[in-house]
Amino acid sequence: MSAPAGHSPMLSRLAEERATGVLLRDAGALYLEDGAVAHAESPAAPGIEVLLTAGGRLSSEAWQEAVEAAGAECATGRWLIEHRRLAAGELEISRLGALYDAAYFVLSPAAGPTRFRHGVRHWFGSLGGVPVAAVEREILRRRLLLESLWPHPPLDAAPVTPARAALRPAARLPYLPRRRAAVLRLADGARTPPAIAALLGRPAFHVLVDVRRLAALGLVETPEGGARTSARAPAWFQNIGDDPDVALLRRLRVALERL
Repeated sequence: MSAPAGHSPMLSRLAEERATGVLLRDAGALYLEDGAVAHAESPAAPGIEVLLTAGGRLSSEAWQEAVEAAGAECATGRWLIEHRRLAAGELEISRLGALYDAAYFVLSPAAGPTRFRHGVRHWFGSLGGVPVAAVEREILRRRLLLESLWPHPPLDAAPVTPARAALRPAARLPYLPRRRAAVLRLADGARTPPAIAALLGRPAFHVLVDVRRLAALGLVETPEGGARTSARAPAWFQNIGDDPDVALLRRLRVALERL
């Protein structure tokens, strides 16, 4: 019997060994602490800085202050809590949201080969890990949910194109919840679901759900055939762990440029 989607034999082995470091794939990275998943990053998923700032929970100035003050010590999250920029519970919700969101893409069957670099820490800092088995279960649940809504994976990476039905007068359109309507308004035939998620400050998976529902209603076009192409991580991901100081500076720069 084949392994379920999202299952990585290497990740399972690293969890058993209680390894600490970063697991790298073409679609992003998972950071492990004592065999548990502490953070995840993917270019297809808005990072925690986007969820916090674009989502309105934290000002861009407060985020930049935290990164500059504590990023080099891998303690950005702890700094935000200790300086009362965010409550611990609120930060944990955002961190786990970003973690599961990025892990969905990193552990995609099309995410490419897997490598692991021991000892690498995430600049955000340690706030506890999630068991690998729990992450894999959640990824499988999400894949099954998307398939139940509209079974066409290429929608997840293709530009979201409004269908002719979406151009009808508002009075003739089906009722859409506010968040789904916001996704449809940003559908222009060029923006992908991850790009729309970044603009809205929402997890990418939430937008994937909305796009699948819109496709089921005939309001966005369903791409013809073709396999889904996962977003590839930038080249500097490949150097994580070779020179920790240089890699950290690159990561901090990218985080600030996203603000």
